Amino acid sequence: MLEGFRIIGKIEQIEIIAIGNSIGILPYLNKKFGKGRWRKLKGVAMVERITNRRVRLAEIHWYEAHGIGRRNGKIKRWMD
Repeated sequence: MLEGFRIIGKIEQIEIIAIGNSIGILPYLNKKFGKGRWRKLKGVAMVERITNRRVRLAEIHWYEAHGIGRRNGKIKRWMD
């Protein structure tokens, strides 16, 4: 889900940011991954950098649709 990083453990404090037409890149998501009930979410998780194995707490954002799963995750900010 995250390029260059791996999520360690559970994603906590999950919140929905946007649903359906409120998502700015909805046409891209439908074309690339398929039509679905897309939601943009955010949460906090421990992430490990793949290159140097450093573990840090980060706020992450991602898109998710039922039957398709999580896509296009990114780290928005470091929490520590």
